[in-house]
Amino acid sequence: MHTQAVEDYLKTIYELQTTTGKVSTTGLADRLGVAPASVTGMVKKLAAMKLLKHEPYRGVELTKAGEKIALEVIRHHRLVESYLAETLGVPWDKVHAEADKWEHILSEEMEDRISAKLGHPTTDPHGAPIPARDGSLPETEFRRLSELGPGERAVVAEVSDHDPELLRYLGEMGLFPHAEVRVISTAPFQGPVTIEIGGKEHAVGREVAGHVLVGAHSNK
Repeated sequence: MHTQAVEDYLKTIYELQTTTGKVSTTGLADRLGVAPASVTGMVKKLAAMKLLKHEPYRGVELTKAGEKIALEVIRHHRLVESYLAETLGVPWDKVHAEADKWEHILSEEMEDRISAKLGHPTTDPHGAPIPARDGSLPETEFRRLSELGPGERAVVAEVSDHDPELLRYLGEMGLFPHAEVRVISTAPFQGPVTIEIGGKEHAVGREVAGHVLVGAHSNK
């Protein structure tokens, strides 16, 4: 058993690692909303527990043991999000905060029951992959919506779930997982991306578009 703080750190490091590589203590402090000094202390503790490696000025990286714990917490989190959305009808912009509370107390029995009840889902309401019982994740090849050029078509695969306001904004445009998108134009100098979705055009800021992962569009 590990404390909630330990699990929060490991989960956050894993999430940052998958998008930015090695994680800086400053980036970790920003994501967790805590003082850099607190992060430094916890990093030393986790390193002593052999859950991560820390090289001064080069960031932190999870060990296999730390990654295993992180993936278990992420599995709990994403299964709870799916349960809240599908069974209780909780909006997709509210399930993340609630799942943050459940992920630390969910027993293995309840985890299995929720998974079975939902038909063993492989993605959460935001399209993020749910780790399997053994901690494995499927290999995926996605691009960011901001990387697409004019005329390209794609299917929304996953959207960032860390900002409820962003989720509401994306939802208003219909940018949900499985939605089909066509890029109409991209403004220069990091200007907005104009997309068509559901027969309507929307201008999306380049930073916002960077929070949307897309997969190949099928012509069938």
